[in-house]
Order: sequence, then C-alpha cells, then structure tokens
Amino acid sequence: MTHPLAKVDGARAMIPTVLGQSAQRIPTGGKIRAGIKVLTKKAAEHQKARELYERGVEAGHSFERIETEISQAIPELKTPLVPKNAPYFTVRGEDFPNPEIARQILEANGEDRGDGVVRLYRFPVVFPADAWQTVMPHELVCWGSNEKKFWSEYSEDGRTRYCKCYAPVPRASSGQRAIRIFGGRKATLRDDNSGLCDPEACPEYQDRRCNLSGRFIFFVPGIKSINAFELITHSFYAMNAAIQRFQTIGFMRGGRISGFLDGQRTPFYLAKKLMEVPHIDEQGRAVRVKQWIIDLEAPIDVTALLRPDEGVEALSDRANEAVAVLEGCAGARHLEGTEVFDMPTKPAAPPAQPVADKPEGVPRPAAPPSPAAAEKRSDVGRGATSDDEVGAIYAEAANLGVPEPAFEKYAEKRWGRGWKLNASGRKRARDEVRGFAQDAPGFKAKVDAEMNVFS
Repeated sequence: MTHPLAKVDGARAMIPTVLGQSAQRIPTGGKIRAGIKVLTKKAAEHQKARELYERGVEAGHSFERIETEISQAIPELKTPLVPKNAPYFTVRGEDFPNPEIARQILEANGEDRGDGVVRLYRFPVVFPADAWQTVMPHELVCWGSNEKKFWSEYSEDGRTRYCKCYAPVPRASSGQRAIRIFGGRKATLRDDNSGLCDPEACPEYQDRRCNLSGRFIFFVPGIKSINAFELITHSFYAMNAAIQRFQTIGFMRGGRISGFLDGQRTPFYLAKKLMEVPHIDEQGRAVRVKQWIIDLEAPIDVTALLRPDEGVEALSDRANEAVAVLEGCAGARHLEGTEVFDMPTKPAAPPAQPVADKPEGVPRPAAPPSPAAAEKRSDVGRGATSDDEVGAIYAEAANLGVPEPAFEKYAEKRWGRGWKLNASGRKRARDEVRGFAQDAPGFKAKVDAEMNVFS
C-alpha cells in the first residue's frame, strides 16, 4: 500500500511517517520565570528554612529544588514557598540545559536599578511562527503530583471546550503487566463531567486547583540556541493584552508576527508593567489590586508597517513602479519609497514630418502610452486595492476544491484578518494558491491540516 505525496508550498513533497502525524510544536530548551517564590510566614520562622532558601537563591538553584530541599529538611513544611509578584523576571542556570545561557541572557539584557543586583527587567524577543496560538499556547490545566491531571482542549470547529485526561494504561491479557504504549499515553474525555470543560461547575477550578496556564515561546536575539525559550504565565490580563498586540501587528504586516518587525531588525520586547487589575474576592465583591503584569512591547512606528515597499517581499512592487517611471507614469513613486515626484503628465509631441518623408512600407513608430493607460497597467501589476484581485484568489482556490468560505477562514488564520487589505497579504495568498495549481488534492490537504490538525 502506497501513500500519496502531499506537496507543501507547491515545492517539497512530504509523506506520512510514524512520528509525523501529530500537531507541530516548537521545541523549547529553557525557561524564564515571570516572578519569584519566597518563604511562607510559617517557613520563615525556621532558621534552617531561611538558611536553605538564601543559600539556594545565591547559588542560582530553581525554586522547585529549593522547595524540595526545605521540605526534606523540615518535613512538617509541605509547601514552604509561595509565589510573589515582582517587577523583574527570574533567570536561573538550572532552568536551562546549558546554565551558561542564563548568564548570557543576564549579561546582555540585565540591569542594575540601584540595588546592586543585576536583574532582567526587559529583554528583546523574536517569535518563530506567525500564528499567535503557536507562540502563546495556553489551556486550563489541573496538575497532579507528577503530571497533568486534567486539561482543556477545543473541538475541531472551535465551538466546544472539552475536559481531557490520560486514559488508563491497558494491561496484558494476563493482567500482570502493562501494555507498552507507542507514542506516549493516550488522552481521553473525562468521565465524571461528561468530558465538558465548565469552570463554573468544576470542583477543581473552584478549589483553585485548575487554573489558566500559558507560555510565550520565543528566541532572544544574540543568544545562540537551536531551541526556543519559554516564559510561563498564569495571567489572563497579560495573555489577553498580548493577543491584541499580535493581532494588531499581524493585521498591518499581512499576517506576520514572526521575525524582526522591520528592516532595522527591531524585535518585540517583554517587560513588566504595574497595573490595577480587577479581582473578585471571597464575598463576590469586585476589587482592584496592583500587580506587575507581563507587557508585550513593539517599539516601532506602526504606520511604517503599512508601507508596501519595506523588505524583500515588495521587490515586485518596486519593479512595477520602476517600469511605470520609465514609461512616464503620472504620479509615480520614488524608488526609495520616501519621496514623491511628478512626471510630465503629457509627453512632448514629436515634430511633425511630411507624409512624403516617410519611406513606403516602413511602419510609423508606436505612440507612447497615455498616462491613464500606464497608470492602469501599473495598478494591475501592483494589485493595489481592487476587489477583483481578492475575487480572483477565491476563484482559483475554488477551482482547487476549496470554496470561498473555507479559504477565507484559512487565510484569516494564516495571514490575519487584514490580509485582503494588505498588499503583502494578498500577494501571499495569491502565490500560495498558484503554487498548488497542478495539485488540487495537496492544496485541500494543506488547508484541512491548518484548520483541523493545527487549530
């Protein structure tokens, strides 16, 4: 039995493999913490606990290790540490496969703000994918002693939120040993709540054992690592604000949030911002408390992102503009994209020649194109703002077996909701559809995978 080839981006062929059927994940190799942990009031009363805590912090040990050492030394202290909000991030060597990376991050981006300690208050990041769901995965999750106990997961259509858990490990017919499981433990719907995630009716969520958990996945410019880094957060406000920033930048960049933001290699920045956030207390009253919230910054002139002549993707636009200039197009833009100059609106007429002077059989030279015709041809080349261009993209996708509604959802997820308004976004969509012109099954398979497998 043979497997059909599936073309990706109209070029490379891929076939199913034993390990290639799961959703793509970006490998990470180090954690930057959003805050710190300190001794509880009860633990702080023990001299031994204070010594172990101070020694561990000075040595750069992880808070998990410090907590374990204190619990082993003082058994009555089951949870000696408690999280504390701080205006800086925590970078410790034990949170990285290579502790040297933690030192490099602090050395490159750390600051001493007057207390004699170099800490990480703000640092640059570059995201490795364009879908914000990929670079900021999140879920409602309840942790057991050693692993995830329950977690949330959406259906393929995105309308139903399920509550999942690990399925029991099956045993051999003899019942004396567990069956070897290939590919890790299987997930299944939770039985005692019909497999539905309803936080208001969930005992774990109400007891604060199930909470929102997310993480930013990124690279740090200047830090050499094949694996990305992650920053874990449990703040709804931080993640919600980041989603809005991602969508805004993606809208103006044709759906792209990956890589540097402009030609000057400007990255995103992660920092801390002191904000007043609403909080519901035990009596159900709405109160506001101050907290240091993770803030995603994009320190650029956002209006520059709307210019189609920035970066490699606009080479075709620049070429069309150069042709328009050479042909005498009115109002042609300067090739540098920063100035505007006026071309003659009407080329000078050549001197009249008597008809008798024209040798018989020699055709007259063609008249230069009119400004309107040149402008129209330039607009067609640039594909500026015409609804016909978007309609043509829909038609080509439909010819490949993907109807307009399905392709529109796919395009919005892949390039952002502003892809139709952005020249770069329209160009990406057009190039991708035409890349599959001879492979309709491959195109359908790619759209289905993006909407269902990677959703």
